[in-house]
Amino acid sequence: MNATIDDPLSRFDISGKSALIIGGTGTLGSAAARALAAAGCDLTLADRNSDGLAAMAEELTAAGAHVAVVENWPDTEANAAAIVDATVEAHGVLDLMFIALGTNDVAYIEDQPFEDWRKVMIANLDTHWLACQAAGRQFAKQPANGARNKVVVVSSTRGRHGLPSGYTGYCASKSGLDGMVKALACEWGSKGVNINAIGPTVFRSPLSEWMFSDEEPGRSVREKMLDRVPLGRLSETDDLIGGLIYLLSPAADYVTGQTLYIDGGYTAD
Repeated sequence: MNATIDDPLSRFDISGKSALIIGGTGTLGSAAARALAAAGCDLTLADRNSDGLAAMAEELTAAGAHVAVVENWPDTEANAAAIVDATVEAHGVLDLMFIALGTNDVAYIEDQPFEDWRKVMIANLDTHWLACQAAGRQFAKQPANGARNKVVVVSSTRGRHGLPSGYTGYCASKSGLDGMVKALACEWGSKGVNINAIGPTVFRSPLSEWMFSDEEPGRSVREKMLDRVPLGRLSETDDLIGGLIYLLSPAADYVTGQTLYIDGGYTAD
């Protein structure tokens, strides 16, 4: 019998893979780290938060995971390369990369200083390009072993939909990230590398916690947004993990250049 039919869940097996998580102490990055550790990956966590890195490493190591940490950020070619090099030094290879970086600075375009626009573009787009450049160079050096390398980034429904409340920088950066994913899928397709994005709406984090509150303005903003969400709630990080593991796994070997919207149906409305 076809092995995939005989054991279909084996297609989701990522145990033993060397996985780099950039932004590994953030809300989504730390959730991903716990999930990939439980799935049997060897982890490298990169971030600027030294205390957070130490805490995550202690937690995951105590749970039996193999974890390396890099106190660095992909804001230059040298730093991005150093993060990838540290991954290879720790685990011998780079198989998977998840970039969990991003920020926003809400302001109407007439009021927003150009420097604030650039901060959003750097965090949401430039860092991803630099990390992908470094990863792509490493993938090209590694011997082909029949398995496809995987990269996943975090986009947003705002890469597809605008918002009338000062999101020009955020929407533009996420649209640009979606375009980069498509272009790299074309560049990397014949080189054994898949790249995709997950596209959440609002998920619970320190930045969005106010929207989950029954206090104003959180309640009003949430209720207005939920008019567009068929499943009737905002998301938790747990809602995003299944899609991430899918895109990193062999089950998604024929999926590249896509943004998987994990949004409760927001983009279907």
